[in-house]
Amino acid sequence: QKQLVESGGGLVQPGGSLRISCLASGYTSYYYAVGWFRQAPGKEREGVSCVSSSGGIRKYVDHVKGRFIISRDHANNTVFLQMSDLKPEDTGIYYCASGPYCLPTISPQEYDTWGQGTQVTVSS
Repeated sequence: QKQLVESGGGLVQPGGSLRISCLASGYTSYYYAVGWFRQAPGKEREGVSCVSSSGGIRKYVDHVKGRFIISRDHANNTVFLQMSDLKPEDTGIYYCASGPYCLPTISPQEYDTWGQGTQVTVSS
């Protein structure tokens, strides 16, 4: 059974950094693209970043470019999202999901297996 589990969320001050992780189990995530999404209270889920199966293609939504870095560790079936210079508007539940491709649109409809999410709160 394919499963994704996020971890590493928490409370961080504006300007701070946080790394969240997405661990895949029940399948070899090597063959799938992985995306990160976030959902703020009262808002729709939006794509943040994705990485292709090989790791060679990485996409970011404009407002996180230069601040977030996505990476993957195939040996440990894990994808990371390193977040720096965090802003209050980065607050939300962060979900990872797997799908066939990492496309520039980073749309939730392009992914079919989802984790349960991890809360990230940026506040002083």
